[in-house]
Amino acid sequence: INTASAWKLISLYFGGIACFALKKEITYPSAKKMRRFAVITAARNEERVIGSFIKSIQKQNYPIELFDVFVIPNNCTDNTEQAAKAHGAEIIHCPFPVTCKGDALHQAMMQLQKKGYDAFCVFDSDNIVDPSFLLKMNDAFHAGAKVAKGRQLASNAQDSWVSGCYHIYFNLFHLFFNKARGACGLSAKLVGTGFAVDKDVLNRLGGWNTSTIAEDAEFSAQCALLGERVWWVPQAITYDEQPTSFQVSLLQRRRWCSGIMQVGKLHLKNLMKRLHRPNRAYAADFSMFLIGAFAQALSVFPLSLTLLAAILDGKEGIFNFMQVMGLYFVFYYVIMCFVAAILTLHDEKGKIPKKMRAAILLFPIFMASWIPLQVISLFQETKSWTEIHHNGQSKDRLPTA
Repeated sequence: INTASAWKLISLYFGGIACFALKKEITYPSAKKMRRFAVITAARNEERVIGSFIKSIQKQNYPIELFDVFVIPNNCTDNTEQAAKAHGAEIIHCPFPVTCKGDALHQAMMQLQKKGYDAFCVFDSDNIVDPSFLLKMNDAFHAGAKVAKGRQLASNAQDSWVSGCYHIYFNLFHLFFNKARGACGLSAKLVGTGFAVDKDVLNRLGGWNTSTIAEDAEFSAQCALLGERVWWVPQAITYDEQPTSFQVSLLQRRRWCSGIMQVGKLHLKNLMKRLHRPNRAYAADFSMFLIGAFAQALSVFPLSLTLLAAILDGKEGIFNFMQVMGLYFVFYYVIMCFVAAILTLHDEKGKIPKKMRAAILLFPIFMASWIPLQVISLFQETKSWTEIHHNGQSKDRLPTA
């Protein structure tokens, strides 16, 4: 009962914050000062896609002399390094073993912090970056940001119902989580691609120092502990290739769930201690995010007990319980499909692309599958990072933001 009550309070909290999504999307005035960026990607067997990523960076609407592209090849068994060099990127070698993305970023930042860059942008190697990304990030930094997160979309939304569900999920997440937080002055969720960090923040942290498999969430926790806000920059868009297989999706999202819980175990206590210091709102909000992951997993147990009680109560109890659950699922299904349909309208006629219809219909299943992943992660950590194979996406197939 206590767990269920806690989950209701957490839901009310996030629901209240989500209401700020009704406000107008945040924008920043054009900056006169142009900062110097280091664009970084850690690459493991990304020979197929690294060229497209580098090309998208080279096409930025930003002075070419003010940014450099760095690729960190690690644990590669293909020609990622050669492909990156052929497309004009600089290579950073890791002198020590790399077991996760955080290790690669740590070793790269140690070398780059001495080269006079004003800020560092981190991407995944399968990304296609919008031409205005650096320009919009520069505007945000000129407005006062020290850490900034851009918008992320699936580059292959119509390849399968799974990748389509990722696209819908990102749209919903950015609308009700990041846009809402940008509107009320809280931190956006710093996902592992398409974000920028000012040199001063890295200096205060002593470089990039994460140890979990969710380096993005851990860095978010570190920013909250510093009292540093993650600014939301929706016009800085990154297109990210998503899994097309449900099985691969489960493996990837289980790693995400496990990583979030690792961060919670590592930093939640310190985040709670920071609640009496200035800028406490960032620590409080991220604490709620971490607690939510555990509460979601634990909420399964009182639900199971309710089902068991209904079974022991007899047929009438079972019928009543199934009625309630059935009505809840139908309500959830209809509402989520309706919202998803609105957020995936791409053409001028307002029609839903045929290849996205399956994703819309199956989206509730995609969302429901997070729950068992959270429960499994509660008892069994994922400690190793498994690469996701990418095929590369053509620019003319990218969805409209």
